[in-house]
Amino acid sequence: MRLDQTDIRILQILQENGRITNTELAKQIGISPPPTLERVKRLEKNGIIRKYATLLASEKIGINTHTVVEVKLTRHGKDAVTEFIAAVQKVREIMECHHVTGDADFLLKIAVKDIPAYERLVLNTLTELPHVQNLKSMVILSTVKNETSYHLHTGGNEDE
Repeated sequence: MRLDQTDIRILQILQENGRITNTELAKQIGISPPPTLERVKRLEKNGIIRKYATLLASEKIGINTHTVVEVKLTRHGKDAVTEFIAAVQKVREIMECHHVTGDADFLLKIAVKDIPAYERLVLNTLTELPHVQNLKSMVILSTVKNETSYHLHTGGNEDE
């Protein structure tokens, strides 16, 4: 699907406010509500808009410890990777899982209540994931940037 400038503007606005009304969205992009809604539905149908979400202030809901964990597997075949991924899907504290290049095989982002909760997760869950050879944990001390919106290009200039 090719995106025009109106589609890109819609995506920029929705990334900042997924709860905006269709009427307000139409007003901001300068077209009437019915074609605006058609464009949004087309973006959803084509998988460009995957889902809408609510971002929470983790500290206000008791999630005060975030870690990044490098995982090295004992084996690298398709079966081992598939089994590891399937097991990761079941661990609610794992917020992100990335299959990566380099010294580690996977990077996990984990969110828990506190350090004792993280220790329990490591001892009882992470070390028990299939084919795990080594874990290297990094506790996030503070977050200086955490964007949820992609920078979208509106034309031929890559720097826009």
